[in-house]
Amino acid sequence: MANLMQRTLGKSASIAGTSLHTGKPVKLTIKPAEVNTGLRFRRIDLPDKPFIPASAAKVQTVERATTLAEGSVKVHTVEHILSALTGMGVDNAIIEMDANEPPIGDGSAAPYVSLIKKAGVVEQDAPCNVWQLREPVKVETKGGSVIVIMPANEFRVSVTAVGPNGRVTQYFDSVITPETYESELSTARTFCFYEDIQPLLEKGLIQGGTLDNAIVIKGDEYVCAGGLRFNNECARHKAMDLIGDLILNGRRILGHVMAIMPGHGVNTQMAAKLQKMYDTMVAQRPKPFVLPSGDAVMDITDVLNMLPHRFPFLMVDRILSFEGDNKCVGQKNVTMNEPFFQGHFPQHPVMPGVLQVEAMAQVASILMLRIPGNAGKIGYFMSCDKVKWRRPVLPGDVLIIETELVKMLRGTIGVATGRCTVNGEVTCEAELKFMIQDS
Repeated sequence: MANLMQRTLGKSASIAGTSLHTGKPVKLTIKPAEVNTGLRFRRIDLPDKPFIPASAAKVQTVERATTLAEGSVKVHTVEHILSALTGMGVDNAIIEMDANEPPIGDGSAAPYVSLIKKAGVVEQDAPCNVWQLREPVKVETKGGSVIVIMPANEFRVSVTAVGPNGRVTQYFDSVITPETYESELSTARTFCFYEDIQPLLEKGLIQGGTLDNAIVIKGDEYVCAGGLRFNNECARHKAMDLIGDLILNGRRILGHVMAIMPGHGVNTQMAAKLQKMYDTMVAQRPKPFVLPSGDAVMDITDVLNMLPHRFPFLMVDRILSFEGDNKCVGQKNVTMNEPFFQGHFPQHPVMPGVLQVEAMAQVASILMLRIPGNAGKIGYFMSCDKVKWRRPVLPGDVLIIETELVKMLRGTIGVATGRCTVNGEVTCEAELKFMIQDS
């Protein structure tokens, strides 16, 4: 997957028809999009032709279909077109519509697969954002629907579809690739139970539903044009819907998706949970380290020659810069090999705050030892005040230690301020007092 590149459409392509729930005519056009655009809907029938991103954050309702909204602008029944684009490996596309709901076609994703093949799929000059899950993720509803995603090196979907009172219990399982999506999922049609038709019509739904675009289950009989396409067509359609809803998390995933009684509600809940997990993971990643301006005026050998501290208590790797006689900036590379991580805390390693204070003290000592007449002496801690810890320091962080000598008393006692930062964020700050004595 490391070499997988983003993909978009080779050209625009259009399809027209009747929408399932509103029963109104609509024209849908898929268009190429730039890298990192993702999948976005556009209502070209409205002023300013507003966009709505395919995002779990935009889910408004999930009754018999997934509806997205951006303010007062809505698009209904987005799951089939999103499923087809995802299943066929399209990362970036604009989906233009001149109404609020895509055409239903024959009730499956096959018309959209044909549309995508007509437009063609082309690689782009940017790597694909594929997220391989490293831990199980679960969503469960009070109605008994469950989705669990287990870590895997592939995108696999296993669905158990169960109707009321155990009716229509079907199972489907497959690794999803463009080839398997087209052959095993794309032609599976939407379905409903006969007893649900009138209540749905009274709610203003399925106004465009016919036996040409849906399977009606009446008792133990399946009523539809041309008969069933698969003996587990309902489970296959549920898997197709699931793929369209899950992409609302914002990226392709690698994992084994196992769903029992999936539906748009639990599907979009899982997409929202994945989206939140990913955003949290990105926020916690170490930021690229930017070295402060200045020269490495003291390397580790120079530091060892000036300070008496040695492993494992030396908290300065080098001095980056001096500013006059009263300011100094040092650096400490925090690695997983630090001995203090063995006990603080092995399963959640965090650099002890007191050692950050010690790091400031050592850098401040270097400032004092540079004063004429102090060479060869030793700086002893007398006190620290106004100590505040702002955020944890973790393995892999580069600790920047800034100190400023603000006062000298009788030539042997110094008062300094210090702070530690990681990527510009303050981790610790304090006021320090020292005494310089002969070694």
